[in-house]
Amino acid sequence: WEFVNYILKDGDELMLRFEEEISSARIEPQDIPIDIIYEDDDILVVNKPPFMPIHPTVNHEKNTLANAVMYYYQKQGIEHVFRCMNRLDTNTSGLTIMAKHKYSGAQLGDAMRNRNIHREYCAIVWGEDIPDEGCINMPIGKKEGSVIERMVREDGLHAITHYRVLQRKNGLAFVKLKLETGRTHQIRVHMKAIGHPLIGDDLYAPEHMLMNRQALHSAKLIFPHPMTGEEMTLECPLPMDMRKMLE
Repeated sequence: WEFVNYILKDGDELMLRFEEEISSARIEPQDIPIDIIYEDDDILVVNKPPFMPIHPTVNHEKNTLANAVMYYYQKQGIEHVFRCMNRLDTNTSGLTIMAKHKYSGAQLGDAMRNRNIHREYCAIVWGEDIPDEGCINMPIGKKEGSVIERMVREDGLHAITHYRVLQRKNGLAFVKLKLETGRTHQIRVHMKAIGHPLIGDDLYAPEHMLMNRQALHSAKLIFPHPMTGEEMTLECPLPMDMRKMLE
């Protein structure tokens, strides 16, 4: 159009294109395969494998999801800023959402704060005697003397986890969990607090190392699309190590 004051008429189509002008300069692209569950112009959703950190850190600058995603866009000649909206622990697998531009990032951030992003996890926990279902409403805060570890404490942040047992066998239980809040290590801390910690959790249940990582998988996400508002429901299957443990 020649003029910015052009008035739209019936039948006109308006296209908005959000383009990054620079990439995340401090994240080195690495040729690491990524399992894409969904992608459009606004979001990227991947199935993060276990043992992969989300972001580079001082002690772990490579082999992260960010490195892999930056390479994915670099080989397409696309400038990209890495914006991960739901961060998973290094050893937790499953669905992770990334915003592809500032506007979708802002919209998804609002959805997260307003609890409009619903997350379902699957886990294998210690103890067949766990009740069939329950709601864990216990505040979570930092553990004294630890930078990483969290614990249930009265002055902690509000945290609610819902769970339902799907299967019991050989002293273990396979459970589905829904989060109302998103505190650091929330599922791991809450399940330990009720006496049914995740197996393989070397931080909260080192006495139950039946796997070489915590048996926790982000299996389902329900959220409004940041541009259209359409409800998105995305799922991904259990990883092989958890499937083998169930068998």
